[in-house]
Amino acid sequence: MSRKARPRSARKGGLVLLALGALAALIAVAAVWSYAGPGPAAKSGETTVVVLERGSGLTRIAGALEDAGAIGSAGLFVLAARLTGAAGELKAGEYEFPSRAPMARVLADIRAGKVVRHFITIPEGWTSEMAAEAVNRQPVLTGTAPVAPEGALLPDTYQVQRGDDRAEVIARMRKAHDDLMAELWPKRQPGLPFDTPEEAVVLASIVEKETGIASERPRVAAVFVNRLRQGMRLESDPTIIYGVSKGRALGRGIRASELAAQTPWNTYRIDGLPPTPIANPGRASLEAVLNPPRTDELFFVADGTGGHVFATTYADHQRNVARWRQVERERAAAAAAP
Repeated sequence: MSRKARPRSARKGGLVLLALGALAALIAVAAVWSYAGPGPAAKSGETTVVVLERGSGLTRIAGALEDAGAIGSAGLFVLAARLTGAAGELKAGEYEFPSRAPMARVLADIRAGKVVRHFITIPEGWTSEMAAEAVNRQPVLTGTAPVAPEGALLPDTYQVQRGDDRAEVIARMRKAHDDLMAELWPKRQPGLPFDTPEEAVVLASIVEKETGIASERPRVAAVFVNRLRQGMRLESDPTIIYGVSKGRALGRGIRASELAAQTPWNTYRIDGLPPTPIANPGRASLEAVLNPPRTDELFFVADGTGGHVFATTYADHQRNVARWRQVERERAAAAAAP
């Protein structure tokens, strides 16, 4: 007996199902390609920058990415985030994606929090006012940076993110200083001629401004410690400058009237330490004053090469000063020559 032919309606239904299956496969392939394949070209330049605000939900994040041109479909991004389990792990911040970055890369970067990093560097020896100015100049931050007490900041390079508050950045610098002093103070050398961490910072700030050569800091610190122990005045030129310009470079030599000025910081006129630091010292200078080498040196003067020459006796110091004055005269003559 021959098999009966299938009804036309059944054959038609099978074709429809086949077409729907093929369409679904095409849609799946297109979705995979949109997710893993090249994304949109950057609207300008080679990258696309997107700022995802704190508190943004998945839909808002997807919309921001699509509006910026980082992805081609907000809906597909939402679906991918949910399917991969990333939906609850997306992090706010500033992101930068290369042109045509795949959506998979965009999602992975946001999930990992690979935000754009910005940096502020506070060099050793800067005053707190200079540090506040540097923080206020950083355009990605918000608010206003206060001027911290002199010597209260730790010079370093600090990482910041777009939208960080400037006052909070200064607070981080103060905390870094406090944490470092809490580490170093208990390890100090016994018998130092100062009694508090604050006084150590004052002396370290003078050491910081006296030399830019790292290897000289312990030796300079030892000279000042020896002078304090003997009741000698520190006679440090940077303390004169601080009294005149609050640490700004004078752009000239110190005048006789400034040398004689009775400012609170002029260590040619006051005994012991000034009332405040004259800058923000770095770790090396703090370590140098807390654990100075044991020497008999009491004097130092510039040697003409960027460093200093040290002496134990005043007579030797005078000879060193005479040599430095000769260097100055020779330089002045060379500058005046046609």
